[in-house]
Amino acid sequence: MSNVNLYKGFEVELFTGSFDSHIGVSADIEKNFSNFVKEPDNRNVEYITTPEKDYKFLYEKLITPRKKLRHWLNNKGLTIIPSSTLCFKHDIQFQRSDIDNVYHQFIQDNYGISIATSSVHINIGIDDLDKLFAAIRLIRSEAALYLAISASSPFLNNKITENHSQRWIQFPKTPSKVPFFQNHDSYIDWIEENIANKNMQNIRHFWSSIRPNGPQRPLILDRLELRICDFVHDINLLLGITAMLELRILNLFENINTLDPLNASIFSNDELSAICDQNEINAAKDSLNSELIHWQDGKKVVCREWIQNLLSDLSTSAEKFNMKHLLKPIYKVLEEGNQSMKWINQYEKGFSIEQIMKISIDDMIKNEDKSI
Repeated sequence: MSNVNLYKGFEVELFTGSFDSHIGVSADIEKNFSNFVKEPDNRNVEYITTPEKDYKFLYEKLITPRKKLRHWLNNKGLTIIPSSTLCFKHDIQFQRSDIDNVYHQFIQDNYGISIATSSVHINIGIDDLDKLFAAIRLIRSEAALYLAISASSPFLNNKITENHSQRWIQFPKTPSKVPFFQNHDSYIDWIEENIANKNMQNIRHFWSSIRPNGPQRPLILDRLELRICDFVHDINLLLGITAMLELRILNLFENINTLDPLNASIFSNDELSAICDQNEINAAKDSLNSELIHWQDGKKVVCREWIQNLLSDLSTSAEKFNMKHLLKPIYKVLEEGNQSMKWINQYEKGFSIEQIMKISIDDMIKNEDKSI
């Protein structure tokens, strides 16, 4: 692994339950596992990995907590449900995980069950602020691609939806309009203004496809956080998505003038913001088959073709940084379809949602057993 490689860490949200229902045990999980924390709805739980550069270490950091949790859940007759939405028939009432948490009360009152989703947030370490905001601009412009690869939420409440990522359709993006930040100062001003006018309850209440992150937001930042991906149970695919993201950022650093949307797009910042929002909705609906607008020139492009072109652009960098092998799972998704597409195909063949989840849970367990 090259010294040029960036630090990477993950926040992984999971649903717990049985093979046909969502059962929340997050308080017990938090008591028993130091690296797991509760989410506002009890049916969700999250674990966070410490930053690493090497992908072999990242694999272990991602798989080990999940295996330990699964063993604990198994003793209670429970499992991990790989959907990014509440896919089984469920109680549509919010199930509070922490009755005394004021922020959770705010979320329940204002958003309800729409936030009960699971995802994976990918953090990439960038401590140069100019580079960080250039990376945020570029990755936001291409965020729809990462959603399309990861889409895993076509079901909701034991019904099929019309969306490949029902999670991203229903999740309440907040604030509803996010500008393209020109620099750190513009980001600080915007955050302070939105907290002051109550568009945001606090610094955490910035729910968008991507955001700056760091030890003391908004003032001290050291990483980019991509928040758009659905839960990805195949860890090799998650590492492939991460490698594609890292390579794109390294690629940007070598070509700032031609890849930073601030310089390289025909659109104004406001137009770019609107295009990105629309691309994200299109990708949430049809994922790899969606028609998107390219941020550079405004041409329409099928999402799958855009990803193929991007992988081609990154091939030299992938060779240079010895990361080519990591991208193989993405090529497989382009060829075979993402998780949502596979599930929709099974559903159309007559499988029930419970049967589909059982197959995927078995696949998860096989992959975890292989990693011993």
